[in-house]
Amino acid sequence: MSIKPMTPRERFHAVTNFKPFDRLPMLEWASWWDETLDRWHGEGLDPSLTDQYDLFHHFGLDVYKQAWYRARNSDTPVPAHHGAGIIENEADYDRLHSCFYQINDTFPVDPKMMTQWAEEQKKGDSVVWISLDGFFWWPRFLFGIENHLFAFYDEPELMHRINREHAEWMIRMIDRQCEFCTPDFMTFAEDMSYNNGPMLSEELFNEFMKPYYEMVIPHLKKRGIRVIVDSDGDIHDANAWFRDAGIEGILPLEKQAGVDMVKLRSDFPDQIYIGAFDKMTMSKDEAAMRAEFERLLPVAAKGGFLISCDHQTPPGVSLENYQIYLKLFEEYAKKAGELSQQLLG
Repeated sequence: MSIKPMTPRERFHAVTNFKPFDRLPMLEWASWWDETLDRWHGEGLDPSLTDQYDLFHHFGLDVYKQAWYRARNSDTPVPAHHGAGIIENEADYDRLHSCFYQINDTFPVDPKMMTQWAEEQKKGDSVVWISLDGFFWWPRFLFGIENHLFAFYDEPELMHRINREHAEWMIRMIDRQCEFCTPDFMTFAEDMSYNNGPMLSEELFNEFMKPYYEMVIPHLKKRGIRVIVDSDGDIHDANAWFRDAGIEGILPLEKQAGVDMVKLRSDFPDQIYIGAFDKMTMSKDEAAMRAEFERLLPVAAKGGFLISCDHQTPPGVSLENYQIYLKLFEEYAKKAGELSQQLLG
């Protein structure tokens, strides 16, 4: 079979629905580090190119537009340092509560921006996605990294209250967003795993997180919004927990953390995956990058998998090497599309 060229949005939905596609989306889900762009500007990239979406067009990438909504306003105190929290107990949470869970005419949704995004999305020119802090991430911000892990045991009632109120806000937030534009997919920001696996047990996940995912996810799915979790590290074991809570996919699938795409697809055949391209090959040479695309091609050709850098492109990658990466990406995106038409047609 032969497929006519798709728009970025048509392509996203074909891949994530395990349908034949013209080529893989060419996307940067996480954009680039500031230091990476500083290097590239010094190596000949037009210094006026700093906007993420202008860079997508410049590099010939599919346009994916992301809005990250957080349940805190600008009056929220700033943690004293990275890893510090802003509360220690329920009295602190009550004292700061007026900073949280607000929705009004202009916050957190920008009506003008989202109306424009909706027009682009309707034409198929872009894929729209939103991000929300998840039920591990949000209490971790409030308590701080170390105290959050103790809070599962020391403040269980408060942990439940925080996640319940956050889930209720999310439902209202989704309704507000969809007044302007229904996202094609969304991500819950979690970063719940590290190189040796999840930072908590399945028992704690099921008690403190799963009930609140089960509150929110049906509200997303009834609108046709794909539901994906963003967690660094080795996500394999936790993927089963998320799947059972209704999550449909995972990103960014870091090779450095030992994520095995073949095993993931074998164990979870219906999940959607984004990322997985080993960023550490991008500072090497064409042969190393080609070998990485070869590793991922058989999985990508079967659908449900959008290849992308497995985190932001590091500053160690030269502009020349990034251009080689893009050339190879285009080549293998087309190969995956051709194979998909044989395997999925």
